[in-house]
Amino acid sequence: MTDKLEEIKHRFEEVGQLLVQPDIITDMKKYSQLNKEYKDLEKVVRKYEEYQNVLSNIESAKDVLNTEKDPEFREMAKAEMEELNPKKEQIEEELKQMLIPKDPNDSKDVILEIRAGTGGDEAAIFAGDLFRMYQRFAEKLGWKMSIMDFQEGTSGGYKEIVSSISGEDVYGQMKYESGVHRVQRVPATETQGRVHTSAASVAVLPEMDEVEVEIDMNEVRKDTYCSSGPGGQSVNTTYSAIRLTHIPTGIVVTCQDQKSQLKNFDKALKVLRSRLYEIELKKHNEEVGAQRKSMVGSGDRSDKIRTYNYPQGRVTDHRIGYSQHNLPTVMDGEIGLFIEKLRLADHAARMSEGSMD
Repeated sequence: MTDKLEEIKHRFEEVGQLLVQPDIITDMKKYSQLNKEYKDLEKVVRKYEEYQNVLSNIESAKDVLNTEKDPEFREMAKAEMEELNPKKEQIEEELKQMLIPKDPNDSKDVILEIRAGTGGDEAAIFAGDLFRMYQRFAEKLGWKMSIMDFQEGTSGGYKEIVSSISGEDVYGQMKYESGVHRVQRVPATETQGRVHTSAASVAVLPEMDEVEVEIDMNEVRKDTYCSSGPGGQSVNTTYSAIRLTHIPTGIVVTCQDQKSQLKNFDKALKVLRSRLYEIELKKHNEEVGAQRKSMVGSGDRSDKIRTYNYPQGRVTDHRIGYSQHNLPTVMDGEIGLFIEKLRLADHAARMSEGSMD
């Protein structure tokens, strides 16, 4: 671990020197990349320096115990050792966590797509419940969320809803929500009081920029149409809504939340880039066999990841076998504990992989 930390410290110093070079300062793209790397490395280096300081103090306390005859000095050294040893172990654990290879997309904003699955009208209502859950969660963290496109269900909720979320470390937390969410409850339309099972799929895609995912616009068909709102009424009479069709893959993206056609076009391109990135990432994972068997954080849309059982007031995450018996609170956006436990399980899996390499 020390060798790796020394490498990071050396790179940190190297990047610090690069950041003051005139040719780097004038290249905004390169400067931005290096500045981000510097800030990321700085966190590890400062923790490493704290660790070295603790080790030095432990050695000093040991020297006192080995050489000092004065009982008072020896007692002070013992007390210091008792305080420093747990601190050393804590910092070592923190450094191990910091050395886990970080997903480069963790700091990105996301495109959140929720689609009703099996269950008809009830599935659409549940998709709406999930969307509100994520809305509340985003509000609690101070993230900004905006709807890009939606299709309402006939009895409420959404057949499909696409939104963007921007803020700090959005993908790093939201990526664990990708997969199939299942609900067990008595639908409002059920006259016999029977519990039904319905499902909705959630996809969380990191927002990619033009440099990361290039799109050949000759391969994209652009259509415009009038935006529509609840009940199918025309919201405006201008052709501001955008539909983009990526001909090679057949991916269709629509955006109608803005009055400006140009803004809708830009947003639709963001979604298209993210979906194309998802395809490439899946292909890459299959080629190199990089997808972990635990599936924690893999973002596979087909995985059943969580069940919301209303009669028992229980929410269960199947990837880690963890349940909470406070369903109303969870549906009000309190999903942070699930995400934290998934993150820890993900880190444990990554550390295990690292030890096997």
